[in-house]
Amino acid sequence: MAQATDDDFFDTLPVFVEFEGVADTGNYKALPDDWVLATADIVGSTKAIEAGRYKAVNMAGASVISAVLNALGKKNYPFVFGGDGALVALPASAATRAREALSAVQTWVADDLKLSLRAALVPMSDIRAMGLDVRVARFRASPDVSYAMFAGGGASWAEAQMKAGKYAVEPAPPGTRPDLAGLSCRWNPIQARNGEIVSIIAVPGTPGASAQFQKLVAGVVAIAAEQSRGSHPLPAEGPPISFTTKGVEAEARATAPVGKRLLRKLAIIGQIALIYVLDRLGLTAGGFDPKRYKVEVSQNSDFRKFDDGLKMTIDIDSERLRRIEMLLENASAAGISRHGLHRQDSALITCFVPTPLAHDHIHFIDGAAGGYAMAASNLKAKLS
Repeated sequence: MAQATDDDFFDTLPVFVEFEGVADTGNYKALPDDWVLATADIVGSTKAIEAGRYKAVNMAGASVISAVLNALGKKNYPFVFGGDGALVALPASAATRAREALSAVQTWVADDLKLSLRAALVPMSDIRAMGLDVRVARFRASPDVSYAMFAGGGASWAEAQMKAGKYAVEPAPPGTRPDLAGLSCRWNPIQARNGEIVSIIAVPGTPGASAQFQKLVAGVVAIAAEQSRGSHPLPAEGPPISFTTKGVEAEARATAPVGKRLLRKLAIIGQIALIYVLDRLGLTAGGFDPKRYKVEVSQNSDFRKFDDGLKMTIDIDSERLRRIEMLLENASAAGISRHGLHRQDSALITCFVPTPLAHDHIHFIDGAAGGYAMAASNLKAKLS
């Protein structure tokens, strides 16, 4: 494992390009022993979503990734977005800066979004002491972006410890702002085209059923793959460029202090208007091609992932959804898995764009009416 103890661990992982590979244990490599997991989520996210604050909840979850990666110089560390929270795996050398970023983002979420974000830093050594592990795979979503997939049970344990108040990172003093450069929420919700937008979470059941769970994952992915582009919720040509006041407000809060927000809003609106005109006229400006950018938005989106279980937000017709539900119900009855599911009529995009002209902009997909947070709530209700 010594060769994977430096900051370049994720870059050294082999890449798989067919999503079915998430069920192949051979694609995963164990995190180095001296790494830590930075994890965070919104307290009371279900109530916030029920109150119509799904954009704010998504923005808060994505802000964790943005704040940590910006604080660390945008290095390529493995992370996963969970809708109302996120997880980033980091070397010990980055722990101090990550703690500062998590402290700052907690305060920003409280000050500007009026939500409560909890955060923790959990050492890999403690996870392995519990007999669990964190293994990471690297899935290439597009030629420009690769996403991390997590397995081994350790990430789920770390989240549970955080919710129990352990390994807590304390918020920074009021008024502290994280660096959220590149975080945006400009897109309007994307309406379903095939049937419904469905957020699915499926996690392993009994410990001895790992082979059956892998087979279940492969089966669910195979049914979704029958739909165009694997049931991707975004069209191949990308989402339409449009104006959303909630998105502009959220981005302005993320990237500008109170006294400069009006100017920031005007700048954002001006950028959207320019991109809209360029797109309609088929023009480019300064090396920026809006049509290519929209295609990249679709290609670079994390609409399916593996985070100690399968997570998908897909656009799927009723017949294929019925077959997926049947697979999940049968697996649940056999103790192979547990699952939660939430239906809505549209998907939500939250974006992290490191530099405007780069092609490695990252887009987090969730259901627009609660998505993963509501699916998780559904899963929890079944267990209780």
